[in-house]
Amino acid sequence: MDLLPRFGRLARRQRLLAWWLFGTFVAVVSLTPVPAIAFGATLAPHATATTASPGSVGIRLLDVPVSEANDPRARLYIVDHVAPGAVIQRSIEVSNTTPSELMVALYAAGATIRGQSFIGDAAHTPNALSSWISVSPAAPKIPAGGKGRAMVTVAVPADAPVGEQYADVWAEVRTSAGVDAGVTEVNRVGVRVYLSVGSGAAPVANFSIDTLTAQRSAGGSPVVIAAVHNTGGSALDLSGTLQLTAGPGGLSAGPFPAALGVTLAIGATEPVTVALDQVVPSGPWLARITLESGLTERSMQARITFPASGTSSAVKTVATHRRPDAMNVATLVATASIIAAAVVALLRRQVRSRRPRRPQRP
Repeated sequence: MDLLPRFGRLARRQRLLAWWLFGTFVAVVSLTPVPAIAFGATLAPHATATTASPGSVGIRLLDVPVSEANDPRARLYIVDHVAPGAVIQRSIEVSNTTPSELMVALYAAGATIRGQSFIGDAAHTPNALSSWISVSPAAPKIPAGGKGRAMVTVAVPADAPVGEQYADVWAEVRTSAGVDAGVTEVNRVGVRVYLSVGSGAAPVANFSIDTLTAQRSAGGSPVVIAAVHNTGGSALDLSGTLQLTAGPGGLSAGPFPAALGVTLAIGATEPVTVALDQVVPSGPWLARITLESGLTERSMQARITFPASGTSSAVKTVATHRRPDAMNVATLVATASIIAAAVVALLRRQVRSRRPRRPQRP
């Protein structure tokens, strides 16, 4: 006789489950990112100087070690951590888009990091790392419109000092302006080499974004300067974007690309510049900057207002809390739907199992 009350309790459970699922859906939708009003263009692909433009010579890396396959830097540069006495090799490709066959000199020379730049030393200036590097063939002839391959070998001495060192592998072409002119023109393009020497695991890359500073350029355009500190054990090649939200009238703007080509030495603190469109209002804004180097990424934010001219005071940043992206939201909704279907099916099965069986006729 108590079947109906029990059925009523089960039906009430289904209603409560439905309301819970509806509330979950509303919460998920509220977390879905809303497209911003874009004053700026999207981030362009990172450009490199290794690809040959029409009428020039180019050089690029062909292979990446399995351990570094997911690191974007290792696809552009020779990046590795090795023990003293190790030998590593990388294949490179040299291309010639000129209408003439060219003899290309392939060699290594020293490099340093100064300020925000990775700088190749003049001419054939050596350093310790470049003295460990050989290229074969050293002077290939590349046909007009053709390509050639070469092997870069880095033989690290057994007594090599521990630490990170830098060099360039250059492809150089010399052309004469004429016998009477007495002038030789030298053009070269290169692949960077970041080599860390030491036993055990590779040094961990890490950095902090300490402050954001709003300023106006000489032409009146808004600019954001991020103070970035390399707190890890390897040099950084930084790229990223800046997003503005919670602006005047609820406006959003961006993303705006950070200036490319910023290389940060170990322990150094350098500015990373983000130039904005001139139409961006003064604010106030909530500025969120995301920078990355290889697989290391950091996001920080601060409240800023662009001055009428000059530079405002630096504002200390705080960590951002990212909303789930569309893929995560879709996964969450699908998982909730599967769980809900399973629970409803279980409740229905319980209801059917509690129904009285009809007496069978004799």
